Amino acid sequence: MAQMSIAEALRQAIREEMQRDPRVFCIGEDIGVEGGWGGAFTVTLGLSDEFGHERILDTPISELGLTGVAVGAAMAGLRPIADMQYGDFLFLAMDQLVNQAAKMTYMSGGTVKVPMVMRAPVGATRRGAQHAQSLEAFFTHVPGLKVVAPSTAYDAKGLLKSAVRDDNPVIMFEHKLLYGSKGPRTETGAISATGEVPEEEYLVPIGEGAIRREGSDVTIVGKLLTVYRALGAAEQLAQEGIEAEVIDPRTLVPLDRDLILESVRKTGRLVVVEEDNITGGWAGDIAAMVAEEAFFWLDAPIKRVSAPDTPAPFAPVMEAFYVPSEERVIRAVKSLF
Repeated sequence: MAQMSIAEALRQAIREEMQRDPRVFCIGEDIGVEGGWGGAFTVTLGLSDEFGHERILDTPISELGLTGVAVGAAMAGLRPIADMQYGDFLFLAMDQLVNQAAKMTYMSGGTVKVPMVMRAPVGATRRGAQHAQSLEAFFTHVPGLKVVAPSTAYDAKGLLKSAVRDDNPVIMFEHKLLYGSKGPRTETGAISATGEVPEEEYLVPIGEGAIRREGSDVTIVGKLLTVYRALGAAEQLAQEGIEAEVIDPRTLVPLDRDLILESVRKTGRLVVVEEDNITGGWAGDIAAMVAEEAFFWLDAPIKRVSAPDTPAPFAPVMEAFYVPSEERVIRAVKSLF
């Protein structure tokens, strides 16, 4: 075992997959530039020295262009890992992702594969409305895309390796406050997601969630940063005699529905926590699924803890109000009893 941050675990996953398969390469803005940070959050730092600039490709500032190259390369038999500096910039590549990458296998009757990975940082980190969004719900709505969201270093490495080997396009969302990046990329308010990562080969299957904390009184489902908000709330609730079970889906598409439903059937209560604004969010899909398939096991209404329907604010005090906190999770849970 080695202690790694999420950024380090992702870097190691890329290194191992590039060593294993010569078809794997990285493409993005500033991911291999000499003297740079290794992308916006240090994930590719040093990889251009190991593999050269032919496999760590720096592009102009053109998100549509680099995504188009990745889609075309994947269709031609390569396995690109594309790096989007900020998830917000995915909107500049929506046609390539939604109309090309996601649909090409379906439109070709399965004869064309698009085995690419798009990595995208999300979450509010005092950068304002155009660099702070949580975009997962947009892409879980697109048939043909797989969507993963690791919250630990172990999962980050294992899921990225699985995504590289998958014949479908996979979008990996990574929260900026969980990277554990150091030096000039240290984030205010970052949470340490450093953990033990096996040095030997392993994969985390796409489509399997994880129970982060067992409990009998209420199920709390979160993803990325909100997994840690849920865990913090659960520890405080336990002091008052309420035992919360915390579910981390890890993969949003395909979703481990059975894991969530089994937990709700046990606890009878559900709170879903996400950083995205509430209307049309991922939390609403989880609530609908449980209402349809486990309604008669519920002892109380389903609660969502989300951001309000506004753009992410820039002022720190307003951002702290905007992003779901442990206190808001605790209030939601207590309202069910």
